[in-house]
Order: sequence, then structure tokens, then C-alpha cells
Amino acid sequence: MDFKILDASAFYAGIPFGSSNKYYTTSLIFEEIKHIKKNHDAIGLLLETKRLEVRDPKDDSTSFVVSSAKKSGDYNDLSKEDISSIALCYELKGELITDDFAASNVAKNLGLAVIPVMTSGIKTRGVWVHYCPACKKSFSNATVCSLCGNRLRKKLKPSQV
Repeated sequence: MDFKILDASAFYAGIPFGSSNKYYTTSLIFEEIKHIKKNHDAIGLLLETKRLEVRDPKDDSTSFVVSSAKKSGDYNDLSKEDISSIALCYELKGELITDDFAASNVAKNLGLAVIPVMTSGIKTRGVWVHYCPACKKSFSNATVCSLCGNRLRKKLKPSQV
């Protein structure tokens, strides 16, 4: 079975409303988007027709995604909703439908398929490194260069495929 996991951007783009496919999302994402098309109860219709299932990932999947996000340097750019959708995608071995670049990077680093919605998606997956633009020294997790005091910048170091 082909599992497609939706994050909030997929709902804002209207993905599940114009399709007869079955989709999954987490309770955190559901809380974030349940106001969409409230007047027409479009979300209720998706649930009633079983085209949308709200399902939460297991704690170990969530912990694994958090660990992976910290390794790639994306953790600080992810919301708990992002983490939940990546964890559910990892658990179901599905496809994540999102426009979030940090979520896409973590998912792709885990070998998951990512389907962009309203953007062209990320072109390169990798690990974020912090570096000093003045002395060119790299740091794993800092905001200021310990050598010269300049504010660090962040760049994506592409992963080897």
C-alpha cells in the first residue's frame, strides 16, 4: 500500500480535497488545520469517507526523527507538527507531502520520498554546518565564532548519495 502523509501545507494547497486517494496525518497537524473549510466541513467529509486517517507515530519513531534532525542540523527549524509528520512517514514507509524545507531535508536523509506541493522542493539533501564568514572555521553548534567573535552563518553540506 502506498501511504501518503500530509503536513499542513498539503491541506492549505487543497491536496486532499480534490482527490479520492487515502491520506494520513497526525493529530498535531489535524489540530493545526481543522479550521480549513470549516463552513463546508471538508475535513469532516474526508474523515467520514475514510479518505483521511488521523494517526500518531510511536514514541520510538518520534525519538529517531528528533535524533536524525539534530544530526542534520534541522532540529531548530522543525515544529513538533513537522516532527510528528516525518515520524509517521518513517513508520509507515510512506511519502511525505510537504513544502517545508527542513522537514524535506530530514525525510530525504532518512531515505523517505518527499512530494512538494506549491514549490519545486529541495534539490540537495545534506547536513547544516555553521561557519565563520571571516576566519572560515566550522562549528558544530554555535552562533558566534570562538576565535574572532563574528556571527556564524549556516550552509548546507550536501550528503553523499
